[in-house]
Amino acid sequence: MRTGWRIGGVVLAGAAALAVWGAGCNPAPNKADAAKDKAAETDGGDHGWWCKEHGMPEKICVQCHPELAGDYKKKKDWGKEHDRPESQCLICHPELKAKFAARYRAKYGIEPPPLEESDKEKKGTE
Repeated sequence: MRTGWRIGGVVLAGAAALAVWGAGCNPAPNKADAAKDKAAETDGGDHGWWCKEHGMPEKICVQCHPELAGDYKKKKDWGKEHDRPESQCLICHPELKAKFAARYRAKYGIEPPPLEESDKEKKGTE
């Protein structure tokens, strides 16, 4: 009988050690991680719905998707000076920032991430 208790104790101790080790490898998610995940979904860092570099919905951003340029040119919506649609030129039409930001707020209920403008766009020159 004593041998059975020793084997049972060893098995029980091993199972407990395995449970503790497993819990350490897969900690429960915390609120900070959840907030980061939510931010990743909404800030466009992964080129999701929002183009963070150019401050507009990704699917219409001609700077990221030059294959869309032909459609805008056919509609006579093209600015040669900055080589993009006038309806997307934040250099010539800074009021468009507010228009696109309103679309972001309507979709996510928060302010859009800061625009990552290039130096030439900040100066308004090429």
